[in-house]
Amino acid sequence: MKLSRRFVLGGLVAGATSIPLRALAQLDLGSVSIETLSDGNLILPPSMFLADRPFEDAFEILRAGGFSTEEIKPDCNVTLLRDGTNTVLFDVGAGPNFMPSAGTLLDSLDALGVSPEEITHVLFTHGHPDHLWGVLDDFDEPVFMNARHLMSRVERDYWLDPATPDSLGEERLAFAAGAIRMIETLGDTLETFEDGEEILPGIFSVPTNGHTPGHTSFRITSGNEEIVVIGDAIGNAHVAFAEPLWHSGSDQDTVMGAETRLNLLTSLAQSASVVVGYHFPFPGMGRVETEGNAFKYTAL
Repeated sequence: MKLSRRFVLGGLVAGATSIPLRALAQLDLGSVSIETLSDGNLILPPSMFLADRPFEDAFEILRAGGFSTEEIKPDCNVTLLRDGTNTVLFDVGAGPNFMPSAGTLLDSLDALGVSPEEITHVLFTHGHPDHLWGVLDDFDEPVFMNARHLMSRVERDYWLDPATPDSLGEERLAFAAGAIRMIETLGDTLETFEDGEEILPGIFSVPTNGHTPGHTSFRITSGNEEIVVIGDAIGNAHVAFAEPLWHSGSDQDTVMGAETRLNLLTSLAQSASVVVGYHFPFPGMGRVETEGNAFKYTAL
């Protein structure tokens, strides 16, 4: 497995915020090329990482990792796979209407020399804004007009359930409204897959529920090598690794989210597979290792 890094000169613009382009990391997995592209970053209160504990519990973990205890700016890493036949995006970023610090995917693709028309498949990990809202343009037309769009059947049905908005709480009503609009606009062009399905040759869906009811990770294989695109199943590279069973305020089902996180970290540490974390420090590629009774993230 070969990793290369390259730099692209220029600048990204998200709303009124200028965001410099950063390194694009590429992994070669046999005949498959996998790259991560920046969609910018989010700006969140650190309390987002703790659902039912005082935030002071996380101070030392954040400080040890060099993170601010005032606000967290998690990167948004979109994965691009090219195998000579298919050009696949895993999630599509936030688009222009979620946060001014995010929504730079199209600029990143342009810097890489990839046009939206070249994308053959879009695979969604889940329906949260920073993963889904970049799918439509300002005219409610699909940005990736030639692509097949695929989402877990469980995840799609969850967002289309009339009871879902009432179950989320007022702070997440916009999440539901956005997901419903995107999914309904895509209509029959949004295909679904089942847990464990081989969606494309060498790309398998892995149920990692909890963050959302149908959250899906993707296992990419070539020969004996494997990369796992985990979306938000492990939402950060600090608190989630040090205390995987602590409940995360970003998970819709905090109990299931914690169980999924621990199981996934354990599996990734045992397999030594490369992991791509959507909100890990850019470019988000690394490995999971055990560290005492917890885990640590080692970037490639």
